[in-house]
Amino acid sequence: MSQAERWQLARMLTELDGPSPAGPDPLPPSSSPDPYLRDPKLGRQRRVVLFISAGCCVILAGWIVVLAATLPHHFNAHHWRALWVNFDVLLLAAFALTAWATWRKRQILILLLMLTGTMLCCDAWFDVGTSLATSSMWLSIADAVFAELPLALLAFTGARRLLRATVEAGMPVPARDQSPDSRPTADEPIRGDAPSLRRTPLAGAGLEEAFPGSRALERAERGRQMTSRGSGAK
Repeated sequence: MSQAERWQLARMLTELDGPSPAGPDPLPPSSSPDPYLRDPKLGRQRRVVLFISAGCCVILAGWIVVLAATLPHHFNAHHWRALWVNFDVLLLAAFALTAWATWRKRQILILLLMLTGTMLCCDAWFDVGTSLATSSMWLSIADAVFAELPLALLAFTGARRLLRATVEAGMPVPARDQSPDSRPTADEPIRGDAPSLRRTPLAGAGLEEAFPGSRALERAERGRQMTSRGSGAK
């Protein structure tokens, strides 16, 4: 087990044991310090990401205005057949990979569902948009309303449910559920309410390789552990 996994296991065991008889811990195991306040380098990286994201929003908004003012109403597209055939081939591959991941119960199914749903939305958008004022307009609208958009909604809903289930499975079970005398009532769920994905922070093994500055998180966690041990020794 890695150092982060051992810390997570120790935190879960502490929460299962409940509060210690000596009184509440001055720094509860479930609470972690804000790494952006403890490490200046990580704070700078966060500001850079926010600056780039905000800059992209401003540039894209201006570019939309330019396109709306300068693009022609009519345009003869080249390689029209190859464009749509290739797109449908990619959509077929997305459906095939989604079916494989569903059959094999692989975690990548969440990403494939999001990819397939996005491609279906794009297909519906361009089908309807390019067929306006043509003889196939109503066929494209019916295809989008009754086939592509419902399938996209089903894919997004499935991805959301799988992601919530994954996050909930990684959360520690409350201590009252482990007591032999405490049984959940009809109104009380076994694992509690499902977590909100918008409010749940990123967590899990491997983040130190996926995100820059994660070593600062590890140093902050190590400092918290040393502080807790020092307070326990006193």
